[in-house]
Amino acid sequence: MALPKQLQAGLTPDELTFLAEEDAVDIVPLFSMSRVRLLSGVYGPFTPPARSRVPLWLALSLKRKRKCRIVPPAWLSVESLTAVIKDEREDGEGFEPLPRRFYEISKVLLDVAADDLTEPGQLRSLLKDLREMRQGKIRIGLQSEGVMRSNYLQVTNLTPMELCELKPFLTKAMGMMQGLERDPDE
Repeated sequence: MALPKQLQAGLTPDELTFLAEEDAVDIVPLFSMSRVRLLSGVYGPFTPPARSRVPLWLALSLKRKRKCRIVPPAWLSVESLTAVIKDEREDGEGFEPLPRRFYEISKVLLDVAADDLTEPGQLRSLLKDLREMRQGKIRIGLQSEGVMRSNYLQVTNLTPMELCELKPFLTKAMGMMQGLERDPDE
């Protein structure tokens, strides 16, 4: 069964965030409990100060109830983001590899668990800089003559969020390019 036209454009940022909440993160529980069986799996035991690995949605729920502290991923630090931005600048046209749900997870953690992060203000600034830098590279890549002459666009190392933002434009542009390339004798 085909999707309705309004659903064919792609996923929304909220839908991508919902999908990202299945990714596992470490927490430090502030309560004690043996294993808990949920529909999505078995989690625990929860014994402070030992870390437990749970899906992001569960970590966010526990955090909102002040039942845990979320351990940020290693890539969500000022040092790591600074290094990624430096590498992104040095690699003129290519994109640095990022974790699959990079933007979604970082936004949720900054919104819900900013007190568990070191220097959340600087993290927000670095994430904004990185996002703008990558969007600029995408715009430059789309404007270059090489892209307009070929039937494909190199999107290696783009995150699902970046692809989601790019998809409506690309599908329209590629359709127009195919229409221009058709042989008039057909």
